[in-house]
Parts: sequence; C-alpha cells; structure tokens
Amino acid sequence: LRSKMQTAGGMQAKQGAKSCNKRQSVRTRAQHLRAPPPPPAWPQRVVAPEVKARNEPKRFSLLGSTGSIGTQTLDIMAEFPDHFKVVALAAGNNIELLAKQIRQFKPKMVAIQDSSKVAALKELIKDVHSQPEILVGVEGAVEVARHSDAESVITGIVGCAGLLPTVAAIKAKKDICLANKETLIAGGPFVLPLAQEYGVKLLPADSEHSAIFQCMQGLPEGGLRRIILTASGGAFRDWPVEKLKEVTVAQAITHPNWSMGKKITIDSATLMNKGLEVIEAHYLFGVDYDNIDIVIHPQSIVHSMVETQDSSVLAQLGWPDMRLPIMYTMSWPNRIPVTDATWPRLDFSKANNLTFSAPDKLKYPAMDLAYAAGRAGGTMTGVLSAANEQSVAEFLDEKISYLDIIKLNEACCEAHKKEWLGTPGLDEIVHFDQWARRWVAEQVLSGSYKKKLVMV
Repeated sequence: LRSKMQTAGGMQAKQGAKSCNKRQSVRTRAQHLRAPPPPPAWPQRVVAPEVKARNEPKRFSLLGSTGSIGTQTLDIMAEFPDHFKVVALAAGNNIELLAKQIRQFKPKMVAIQDSSKVAALKELIKDVHSQPEILVGVEGAVEVARHSDAESVITGIVGCAGLLPTVAAIKAKKDICLANKETLIAGGPFVLPLAQEYGVKLLPADSEHSAIFQCMQGLPEGGLRRIILTASGGAFRDWPVEKLKEVTVAQAITHPNWSMGKKITIDSATLMNKGLEVIEAHYLFGVDYDNIDIVIHPQSIVHSMVETQDSSVLAQLGWPDMRLPIMYTMSWPNRIPVTDATWPRLDFSKANNLTFSAPDKLKYPAMDLAYAAGRAGGTMTGVLSAANEQSVAEFLDEKISYLDIIKLNEACCEAHKKEWLGTPGLDEIVHFDQWARRWVAEQVLSGSYKKKLVMV
C-alpha cells in the first residue's frame, strides 16, 4: 500500500469518478490531478506584523468550548480578561459545563449538538441576567464561527466536524487559531486556497507547529532547510514491541507528560498524532515530506525544531503545557506578560536531561503510513484521519485490540485507492470522511477485527 500510495500523485486517473453526496458538479480524476498544489499558509517563513497596542480585549468565538482545548482556552481568558474576550461558544452535549461557562463568560451566542438538550440548558441558565442566543447542530456551530463581533476563531472541535464551521469563519474573514488537525489534514486542498483568497491567517495551536511557527519568524526567504518534529513516544515508548498486543484502554489513555483527551493520548501512543502532524506541517509551511523528520524526545521540553540552510538548528522550549501555544495563537504577534505562579518558568537545573532518539518503525507503523498518505495527498490524508478516529473509538469501546487500530487504518486507505481524488472540493472531503468512518465501523461489525482476549 505505502509504495503504491507514494506514486499515487503520478497515476493516470480514470474518467467518471463516482458522485459524492451534495456534490455540486461532477469532475473527473484527470481534472483533479491537473490542479496545482494548495498554497501553504506560511511558505517556509513567517513575517510578523508590527505589534500594535490595543485599548480593548481581542474578541473570539470558541469552537469546542467543553473539550480539552476549549477549557484551557477559557482558563486563559479568565486569567487575562484585559486581553481576551469570548463572544460565542460552540459545545458538544455537556450542557452542565456549558452552563457554567455561560455564567462565567456571558457569551452572546452558544451552540450545542443535540436539539433535545436545549430545554435543559435553558433551565440551567434561567437565572442568568444576559441570556445568550441558543442554536443547535452544525448550523449553530457555523453561526458561532462567523459571529460578527468575533475577530478570530479558536477551533477546538475534534475531527472533521470542525471543518464546516472553520470554512464559514474563513469566508467571514476571521483569522483562525488552529487547534483542529483535520482542518488541514482532510481539508487542506480546499481550505488553504480559501484562506489565501480571503486573506485569513491560519495560526497553529499545536505545541509542535507553534514551535515551528515561532522558530521560523525572522528567517530570510529560502532560509529553511528542514523541520524536526519532536514526539514524546507516548505511553508505550519503553515497552518491547512484543508486549503491545497486551495493551489495555486504561494503559493507552495515560500519557507520561501531557494532560490531553483520550483520543489524542492514544494517537500519541501509536505515534499517529505525529504522522498527522507531519501532514499538517507540510500544508502549513510548504516543506517537502523528505525534509520533515520525527525524533523521539521523552521529556517533551523541546517542542520542535527547524534547521536552516547553514545547518543551524533553532528550537522552542518550555514545560509541556498546552496553554502556551494556545495563548500565542490568540495574542500573536504580541507576547502576554505572565506570572510565575500560574506559568512556571523553564528551570534548566530541573530540565537537565534532554534526550533524543530515532523512532522505532516496528513499534510505530503509523509513521510510515502517514508519510505515504501525505505523499499521495488529495483525499487520502482525510481518509486516514477519519479512519483513525473511528478505529480509536472502536478501541475505546473495547471492540478491537490496540494493534488493530493501525491495521484498520491501512486497510481503509487501501480500499480508498480506487476512489482517490487529488484536488477534492468541500463536499467530496466531507463525503470521504464519512465513508472512511463507515468503512471502519462495518469492518469491526463484521467481526474481521474481533478483539482477542489476552490472559494476564
């Protein structure tokens, strides 16, 4: 699969691709393959604008307010009310937490996924003096994303569900604080030209991409040689490969360094998160896959590095704390003064043992799979991401084993080859995202990947 996917970009494509749901026009694969590659958000350098003083807080819409990214973002806003203000929130179905957020931050608009929970949410906030407008579903998240009072949008919704609201925000000319990988991994061929068309900045909130973004500021044109992404190695970095068949859900959702959600913690264990970050780095910075490397760094102090043409290496360091890259996307190009009490300084007398090693390809097969999908491009990267999300969900439900996650992902990519598109539209991106999820779910339901009990 991987060798075939690597050459997919040069394949002669057949006419008459199957129509996708809601596709506005039928385009042949040949037309897709002739399309130019999407323009990177930051073409191998970052030129920061002049820092300007503000007389009022910067206003944001927040997508995914009750998730890990969302709650950390609101912690930042609570600590720095003179700098940041939230005007609209979109959440899942955790209405109890959303009600607390409404009380504290008083947004003008909120959106929840499930319309049946609107009445319960209204009951929880009935004594709030300033009632927000309450919307539901994807349409509600879209309205939150393009709220007229918001200057920027923080995208913390997991998966392809964040893609449509992000597109709406771009069309409303809101800068994007990008904490949703799928926006670029699945939607890059569509989103990047759109952002360029509307003059919108995509500011990375991942710790690794934020590190690269910071290191690239000040580089001259043509000065970048290589990107080096650091990876903690996840929960099983010290396990022998033979023992991975025994992995339990409880073990996989425990990260040695970072405090993150279950899905991203498992992705860290498989190293799929790093593979997807390679794809995202390619789209963000326009660097060829041959010049994006991964290195295992168990301490998670060096968040990533860039190598310049003269062989110098620039790195961004800090304690493993997602708040810093999130806040930097919100404040860029400014730097917000912080206190030692809530933002501990990096103490090199404590962080005095920084180690690096090459990743084990046998332990982390997700890495090669992600590189192959990235080189294929088009719809393959979105299919990989969607398949992985569904596979992880099946593992969390204890329907498949840990090792089956990557096996399912690779099999799904193999099955997608016959319908692969090089330059998909938005409808096609969404279609193949849904297709990949269904494909994985059907494989699991068929019993092809039935979990085997391990005697301990």
